[in-house]
Parts: sequence; structure tokens; C-alpha cells
Amino acid sequence: ESRAANASNKQLSIQWYLPSLAKPSDDTEDKVLLLYSYNTKPVKFSNMKIFSSMSVFSGYLWISLVRVISLQEELSNLRQQVEILMQSSKNLFSASEIASFPEQSETLKIIPSTKAKMNIAKVHLDEKTEEMAKRCLSEVQALLSLVPALSSPLTEVPFDITLQSITALESMFDPANGCVITEESLFNWITSLLQ
Repeated sequence: ESRAANASNKQLSIQWYLPSLAKPSDDTEDKVLLLYSYNTKPVKFSNMKIFSSMSVFSGYLWISLVRVISLQEELSNLRQQVEILMQSSKNLFSASEIASFPEQSETLKIIPSTKAKMNIAKVHLDEKTEEMAKRCLSEVQALLSLVPALSSPLTEVPFDITLQSITALESMFDPANGCVITEESLFNWITSLLQ
């Protein structure tokens, strides 16, 4: 029981691996191995030899290291842009709040729960940021699709953009680390690409 593995409802685990010897024989460019597993229902098991579940999936993809690093940089820029948009909308909200209640301006503070709520709040994107998001997500789609040639650029963002979702994507494409994704709309989109 001490070795039991548990996974909550809808959890995607990502791990990167750069093997020293094992490489796809048909390519000369450097590639990394994306290892993934996800479950669509809660899972608990303690013995791998007798475990079977219809709600657990796993696999791997060989992906160009150069493209992964480039995408991670673009996602970092996108996250920074989303933070700027959030900050400007927060400042507008605070300014209108102070104008409405000038006697309370000294006591206005952001409490931790408000900050956490802002991380999962949908961000209203300006045109520049939306185009940046579409480019990044089109590249994610191209890298994760089993038939990349059939994946066309996105014309709309496939899930609600939040600081949490963009931060999770940035972590997902950081080849030095792994990550776990539980945010539902992002989870649904990524797993639809891996099927």
C-alpha cells in the first residue's frame, strides 16, 4: 500500500527525456522524447503487474529539440504578455474602485485568495496577444499531432486563456522539467491531440 499510485480525475503527466544513444534512425536532427500518461477517471493502484484500467493512457513522441526550445521561449513571451494584460485590467479595476470609494483607498489590498482567483480567471486578450496565442497553440498542435502535416494553423483559441493555463503550457514544453496538468479545458485539448 505504501507504493500505491494515485491520480485525481483528469490528470496529465509529462516528462522529457534526451537519450544519449537511442534516437530515431530516420532523423539526423536532435530530438527529445516526450513521455506522457493521463487518466480520465480517478485511479489508485498498488501492483503494476495486475493493474488494468480503461481510463489510463500513455505514450511517447519524438520531437525536434530546436522546435521545443523555440516554442518554450514563445510561450514564455505569451505568459509575460498575459501577465501585462492582467496587471492593466487589475489597475483599471482598482482605479475605478478607488474613485468610487475614496475614503477606503488606504485599506484596499489584494488578499492571497484574490490573487489565486486571478490566476484562473479568463484573460480578455487584445488582438496582438490573441495572434501570439494562436501561433503558439498552432505549434503545440503541430508538435503533438500524430499526423503533423494534417494539422492546420488555428483560427481560434481552443480553450480559455488563463495565467494558470499558459504557465502550465510553458512548463509542459520546458525540456529540463516535467509537469502535471489538471486544468480541465487545457487537459481536454492536449489529450485530444495525443489520441
